[in-house]
Amino acid sequence: MHAELLEVLRCPECGRQFTLDDAHHQDGQVRSGQLRCGSAEHNFVIRDFIPRFVAARNYANSFGMQWNRFRRTQLDSCSGLPISADRFWKATGWAPEQIAGQWMLDAGCGAGRFAEVALGAGARVVALDYSSAADACFANLRQHPNLHVVQGDIYALPFMKEFFPYAYSLGVLQHTPDVARAFAALPAAVADGGQLCVDFYERSWRGALHSKYWLRPITTRMPQQRLLAVLERWVPPLWHLSCRLRRIPLAGRALARMVPVVNYSGILPLTEQQHLEWSLLDTFDWYAPAYDNPQSARTLTQWLRQAGIGEIEVIKAGHLVARGVVAHAPRN
Repeated sequence: MHAELLEVLRCPECGRQFTLDDAHHQDGQVRSGQLRCGSAEHNFVIRDFIPRFVAARNYANSFGMQWNRFRRTQLDSCSGLPISADRFWKATGWAPEQIAGQWMLDAGCGAGRFAEVALGAGARVVALDYSSAADACFANLRQHPNLHVVQGDIYALPFMKEFFPYAYSLGVLQHTPDVARAFAALPAAVADGGQLCVDFYERSWRGALHSKYWLRPITTRMPQQRLLAVLERWVPPLWHLSCRLRRIPLAGRALARMVPVVNYSGILPLTEQQHLEWSLLDTFDWYAPAYDNPQSARTLTQWLRQAGIGEIEVIKAGHLVARGVVAHAPRN
């Protein structure tokens, strides 16, 4: 943990500032220590450079395993392609020069695919994740001096209120137990006049017929290591079958969608080996999470309005994207 993060952190229980005790430093950062809030009632640990505000095991365990197993797969620096960057800039609508030097919250950072993009543009990124994916993010991006990684709960954010000029959560909120409450937690962390961007799977009749929903009642009950082992065996042949079906005239694409595996062939310019790795990663992401809650454009618009967000845009940009400018009520 960089020392400057201590100024941003607040106790998620009482909102008070922390003092740092028993600190052990390494490479100019706090490797371990204790965070004690002003009331002295709530204490949290810093372990392996990361402040920890949640229990080691939680509903997001599958994401921790996923992002540590596929730690570098979706990083643009690993793929050699601007896949994450293209999604980030298209979803947010921001420009690199806007965010350079600005504090930014990445809520649900995973292994850091979007944090890498923001850091590359010069932002000061606080990357938050509920799972041990926080460790994968730190391992991937620790060389960036503007990176701050926190393991914390979106329902109890451990930060100053109204602090971040920019905040985003991409590909995350639909996997929380209460999506409306998870979204509602974010505007309070954003500064007045700051910008917020989130995206979701889109709720639709076609989405409800998606092949993953045929199997999730079974796969979500399986031990995650066993599920991953099954997918490691079956994803490659199913991916090749899907590719062959796509070549059938007229009905090919519809038939391919019935194969219960992710296939980015013809969508992303990956090598075959990369396609198979991305397919395994995202197929696991279909079947492992405890929660999968798509949302509609109407619902997102309602949530943004209720949060007092202005300049609202709800668009399709791969996923269903909602963004706007946060306006807080005047304080008495």
